[in-house]
Amino acid sequence: MPLTLIIGLFLRFILALGIIWQILRSEKDPDIQLFWLVFIALLPVIGLVIYSLCGINYRREVVRQRLHGRTLDMFGRQMPADKAGSLFPDHNTDRVEESLRPLVRLLRACGDGNRLYEGNALEIITSGLRKRELLLEDIRLAQKFIHIEYFRFGNDKAGREVRDALLAKVKEGVEVRFLNNNMIGRDIPRSYFRNMQKEGMEVLPYTHIRNGFRSFLMRINCQNHRKVVVIDGKVAYTGGMNLNDNYFYKWRDTHLRIEGPVVARLQASFIDSWLSSGGRLSRPLPYYFPAPAPIAWKAPLQDKCMQVVTDAADNPRPATLLGYEWILQNARDYVYIHTPYFVPPRSFLNALTSAALRGVDVRMILPEKVDTPLIGPANRAMYAECLAAGVRIYDRSGEFIHSKTLVCDDRLSIVGASNLDMRSFFTNSEVNSFIYDAETALFCKAQFLKDLDGTREWTYAEWKNSRTWYQEMGSHIMRLFYHLL
Repeated sequence: MPLTLIIGLFLRFILALGIIWQILRSEKDPDIQLFWLVFIALLPVIGLVIYSLCGINYRREVVRQRLHGRTLDMFGRQMPADKAGSLFPDHNTDRVEESLRPLVRLLRACGDGNRLYEGNALEIITSGLRKRELLLEDIRLAQKFIHIEYFRFGNDKAGREVRDALLAKVKEGVEVRFLNNNMIGRDIPRSYFRNMQKEGMEVLPYTHIRNGFRSFLMRINCQNHRKVVVIDGKVAYTGGMNLNDNYFYKWRDTHLRIEGPVVARLQASFIDSWLSSGGRLSRPLPYYFPAPAPIAWKAPLQDKCMQVVTDAADNPRPATLLGYEWILQNARDYVYIHTPYFVPPRSFLNALTSAALRGVDVRMILPEKVDTPLIGPANRAMYAECLAAGVRIYDRSGEFIHSKTLVCDDRLSIVGASNLDMRSFFTNSEVNSFIYDAETALFCKAQFLKDLDGTREWTYAEWKNSRTWYQEMGSHIMRLFYHLL
């Protein structure tokens, strides 16, 4: 046997051992590890490329320090200790119902930034037109700076309305920073953003090779799915709505307008995203965190306690997933959920079905048709298991429902950006608001019941009888790839 062939076989063997070791030490679920081992064995070249993009586990301290060390260093050097203490308060759960305090502590343990904030004023926005009205007015009133990061930003009527409003503020001397999730908006020409830059707006791509190869490789797959606006450090928006015509004019979604102490948390989240993407700040850090002031806004919901929880592929733990599972495991009466995409991990599915089996009224509203063809079969792959356990599932026809909310037991609500899928729980950067309050929960509950109009509730027997063999086959095939969707 030629020496070159022996060397080649030996190198392949070493490479294979390295890949197997990398997969086995990734701390992923055993079924996901097995998937990658089989996938790479069957398709060595393609499998290795896809694993390099989608399979590597980034939940390691060395990755976090590389991506976020600049932010931590800036806060440590520039933020006075007394101001940091007022902006990012110590752990205090006195205002939260005692039975929910373990959830507050759990989320805080998943990330130091996931702190509890009291005294916030909220409006829960359930109409795109209402968000358009509020957001454009707040942009018009901005005096110092506007910070924006969005998963999708359209080159359409809605996108141009927001763009033009932002450019008008730039001309008035307001700092505008826009973090563009450039791997998603590939249909928008680069000239669209270049023209915004020429007008004086700071536009930064979330994914770029200049920020380092490891960061670039990670962010090709781990996208920024957050929707955040912070204006003058006093007003913030977050939730499920992106900035394009679908969200302003066509789809049903849920968003928040916020004033109060928790705005500092969203500001810190944006600044970390901005700096880790290679951005710069033109002023010292304290400038972007004004001292708390009395809230003059007559918001529909006043003086609320909440945690804004951020997730990312490099976080030590998947905070939102653990939060959802805790709620399902500890719910007493009901859990109502909106989600457009339902491809969760096994641990979530177990928590969901076990809640229903022990008598909790578990309901989910999903769209009858989704906007992504491959997600349709995957969305329905777990219907039978859920229905058999007593989970009540409603398919909503008409306008696409993109809302991502949860309400539980008239005491707890979640409004956020995360879907109930593997990408949101493990891969993408997300932000979700946990609100500990009965009044807010009753509002979300009423909205959920209102959204039941025009839905079809499935029973287990009806669902099984409605399925053809090829629909079942398609769903089960897509389920094999659930952690990539």
